Amino acid sequence: MASREGPTGLEGLVTESRREDVDYSVRSTRELVELMNREDATVPAAVGSVAGELARAIDAIAERLRDGGRLVYIGAGSSGAIAALDADECEATFSTEPGQVVALVAGAGLAAGERESAEDDAGAGARAVEQHGVSARDAVVGVSASGRTPYVLAALERAQAAGALTVALVAARGSQLGAAADYELAVVVGPEVLAGSTRLKAGTAQKLVLNTISTVAMIKLGKTYGDLMVDLRASNAKLEARARRIVRMATGVSDEEAETALAAAGGSAKVAVVALLKEIDADAAHAELERAGGDIRSALES
Repeated sequence: MASREGPTGLEGLVTESRREDVDYSVRSTRELVELMNREDATVPAAVGSVAGELARAIDAIAERLRDGGRLVYIGAGSSGAIAALDADECEATFSTEPGQVVALVAGAGLAAGERESAEDDAGAGARAVEQHGVSARDAVVGVSASGRTPYVLAALERAQAAGALTVALVAARGSQLGAAADYELAVVVGPEVLAGSTRLKAGTAQKLVLNTISTVAMIKLGKTYGDLMVDLRASNAKLEARARRIVRMATGVSDEEAETALAAAGGSAKVAVVALLKEIDADAAHAELERAGGDIRSALES
């Protein structure tokens, strides 16, 4: 695949390297399953190796979100799909405002073949950032295993020029994307079971890191109470049951009392918890949360 710097080939990329020269077709299914499991087990340690830089990046991201900015993921191919999944889940899990966490994905909405071609379109990456009005208020995370995907690199560079906080999540050290970012998260997982198939270990690492970024950032913003997702908004039967359980565990009330509090709070577990623990009505609890900037701990201590 041609990159922005020309058709330099893939031979030098760690993301394209081979783990061993072996014919998998002669191995049993059990052997292959165990091989993949062993390889996957190495990923958490690779993620742990960037824990310090990841923590610093999350603190910077949370600061932007606290000041009204957005968390913008940028990716292509499987990296883009993983980024889009994390962004999509934030609204349901943490009641983020629509558009507060978004993913710009190369070729979104196109057929598979066209999506693959779209990752080479650097101009489209830059335009996507411009069209979404990325500014100095926002935090932008570029996700690319190789660290050289043209769409992602151009988008991150344009975001950097706009003054946004920039983070590169890559699987190779010394990448162009890493050099262009304020924070580089180089999670090097080594050769894949299938050479170059970065949807495997590199993709797993990306999912772990993005899970950590969004979850810890939301904890920092006060959207949890202990280990409970109290900013959950019940919008279906499963979430209604989860919200009742969360309110019950956070406050010690009965299931019936939790249901009543949730009804008064319009389905907001966070409002219901504050109302019950402070012994105030839902409107007052909502006002307390507004004054506390949505931070439940601050609302409860005020």
